[in-house]
Amino acid sequence: MNIFEAVLLGAVEGFTEFLPVSSTGHLTILEKLLGYRIDDPAITAFTVIIQSGAVLATIIFLWKDIARVVPAFLAGLFNKAKRDNPDFRFGWAVLIGAIPIVIVALLFKDQIETTLRSLWFVAGALILWSGVMAFADHAATQIKHEDDVTWKDSLIIGLVQCMALIPGVSRSGATMSAGLLRDFDRVTVTKLSFFLSIPALLGASLLQGYQEAGNIADGVGWTNTLIATAVSFVVAYFSVNWLLKFVSRHSYSIFIWYRVALGVVLMGLLTFNVIEPK
Repeated sequence: MNIFEAVLLGAVEGFTEFLPVSSTGHLTILEKLLGYRIDDPAITAFTVIIQSGAVLATIIFLWKDIARVVPAFLAGLFNKAKRDNPDFRFGWAVLIGAIPIVIVALLFKDQIETTLRSLWFVAGALILWSGVMAFADHAATQIKHEDDVTWKDSLIIGLVQCMALIPGVSRSGATMSAGLLRDFDRVTVTKLSFFLSIPALLGASLLQGYQEAGNIADGVGWTNTLIATAVSFVVAYFSVNWLLKFVSRHSYSIFIWYRVALGVVLMGLLTFNVIEPK
């Protein structure tokens, strides 16, 4: 991998991580087009690790919210009287919502890094999950807001988030769809998706960095990985800011149509053997 490719992949990761279009799906497609074997351990680890840049951007962007929620959550753990605080309930909900994807990712790690890396899965997931997103976007009442989030809501959203382990589904697309079907407004589900990404993506990045350090060093290289992560951080910060403003005024329809179009094009390329599935 050269520096230009590292910058390109980092930019794509940063821009698409929090959009409901599947950052892993986009990276997998681009990595294949650049000539990489997409189920190579170094490439799969690289794809996960550079997400940490986007996560750090989210932490900085949401710092005021985090600085409010975390102390309230810790105070509520040790003082029952403070558990009625909406920030305590929100923090508890985020923690519970983050657990399912950690368990599923560890149980099915081999399948996620090999079988599900096929571009056929990416294409199918892009198209099929678009139907779920369209239904959720249409059916949502949006009558509930951030203060209404409960552990039950977050657990359901967290369970649906596990679908994002299939490249092409999109972690944000999964969580946003589930949140809308729980009748939350678009800004709340988008923000909750950001919060849920922090433990899930940061944990996965650290685990991959530890387990695949040798493959990274011998493959894409740590210099390129760190460059891509830094670029991801910068681009993601602006992407998060734009997305929150966008969803406050628009539906998710533009993302749904884009997903379908990309999935159809990818299926065409695979059907006519323009690119190989792995």
